[in-house]
Amino acid sequence: MLYSFVCIFIVGLIWVLFGHSLAFSPGGNAFIGGTEYFFFENVMTAVRGTIPEPIFAMFQGMFAIITCALLSGSIVERVKFPAFVAFIAIWCLAVYAPLAHWVWGGGFLGSWGTLDFAGGIVVHFSSAVAAFVFIKMLGNRNGFPKAQFLPHNLMLTVLGTGLLWFGWFGFNAGSALAVDGIAFLAFVNTFVAGCAGGLSWTLMECKNGKPTALGISSGIIAGLASITNAAGFVSPLFAIVIGFAGGILCYLAVFLKFKLKYDDSLDVIGIHGVGGVWGAIATGLFVSVGGSGLIHGNVKQLIVQLGSLGIVLVYTVVITYIILKLIDKTIGLRVSLEDETQGLDFSQHGESAYN
Repeated sequence: MLYSFVCIFIVGLIWVLFGHSLAFSPGGNAFIGGTEYFFFENVMTAVRGTIPEPIFAMFQGMFAIITCALLSGSIVERVKFPAFVAFIAIWCLAVYAPLAHWVWGGGFLGSWGTLDFAGGIVVHFSSAVAAFVFIKMLGNRNGFPKAQFLPHNLMLTVLGTGLLWFGWFGFNAGSALAVDGIAFLAFVNTFVAGCAGGLSWTLMECKNGKPTALGISSGIIAGLASITNAAGFVSPLFAIVIGFAGGILCYLAVFLKFKLKYDDSLDVIGIHGVGGVWGAIATGLFVSVGGSGLIHGNVKQLIVQLGSLGIVLVYTVVITYIILKLIDKTIGLRVSLEDETQGLDFSQHGESAYN
């Protein structure tokens, strides 16, 4: 939970000082934005479409924040706190800002026709790719996969799911940047996809045992992650299909970490990564609003979506690896075995959740 708040004030400040400019400032090129908005210079009086630029900047800043917060969930209980802070500070500028520019800020992926309504590729997929690189360089928690690492408090899990679902309406519908029919469509699609994801995950759990609070919460998030890319591009019927399939695909994907032996603490890769990939592909298949997909005979859109995923994958892997390598050589990434066994709440922060 602390990592999420740290992401807000570290990434939030960096976004205002530099990130928004590198992602969305005029005067840039196909790969990176300009410097006109550095230190929020010229932002306060600028207008983007029908809304003030500072409102747009703050909205987009939250996307940058949550991308870092998402990937943080994959590596908890073993990373040095200074290393995590250094990583998100560099990564949000070196990886997230360029990706946002490529797709939404006038960059080359947007020019190619890449469709990502609210961050299926830019947010969910990129965070999962970075998470996987981080996990492989950091290593698994001591005892994984033999030891059980169960959620600390299922009530907090359910509460967090509710907060996320509510916030996702702003995340997706707000990406229309207007109160109009597209925003209404994204709002409805966000709701029904979350419902469908929760339903399919529940059915999968019933098939293999008993439905759980953790599973149902995960299914809802899987449905939401799956529809993020297509929220304003498909009809509600296809949103249900996307969410339902996303719940099944993500359910199956979370078990891969045991077979492949990578320790993804909060299933960022299985849910946000697989959901993001499926959502990007589903957009290429089913888009009918603001474009046409494969079901309407436009195979090019599917090819563009797949190509965009490939480019984002390669760039994110390479730059994330370089950042982590530099941090490991200077600060060091991983806590000692003694600190890990003691628990990072105490060893890194000198406190306990319940005094």
